[in-house]
Amino acid sequence: MKKAISLMVLGAILGATAAAAAGQTALPKGYEKWEKSKARIDTDKKSLFYGIHYIYVDKKAMKSYKSGGAYPDGSRFVAVNYSIKEENGNKVPGKKNMIVVMQKDSKEQQTGGWRFAGFTPDGKPSGLDGKRDCFGCHEKDAKDRDYVISRYADFK
Repeated sequence: MKKAISLMVLGAILGATAAAAAGQTALPKGYEKWEKSKARIDTDKKSLFYGIHYIYVDKKAMKSYKSGGAYPDGSRFVAVNYSIKEENGNKVPGKKNMIVVMQKDSKEQQTGGWRFAGFTPDGKPSGLDGKRDCFGCHEKDAKDRDYVISRYADFK
């Protein structure tokens, strides 16, 4: 039993190390404890974020998020998206359908100094392509805010 647990821990460490070495962004553990936005509702069915989503911001990013300045490397945002469900005439979160991570990495010049990663509801990589699926909107809508679309004023 101890050997099996040790192998699982070793596998998790090696997997995280390999992801970091390959320049990939992992789903941060404990992001649910970061500061969380109010629910954001997107009713545009053509939008990647159609549904109800919450944004989690880590401590490293929060200072720049509040002031509107450039973000230091390592700053992270996590967006968790849910389908829209109707209850008593109100739109409420339904099933979780995706998780997206945005992490500042100044080496990522093709995407404005950010890495993007998508995950399934259970936290497995979804194959989202950051340049194709994410950066176009960030570049169009938030180039003047270091490519961060959401604003702190809308956060709470």
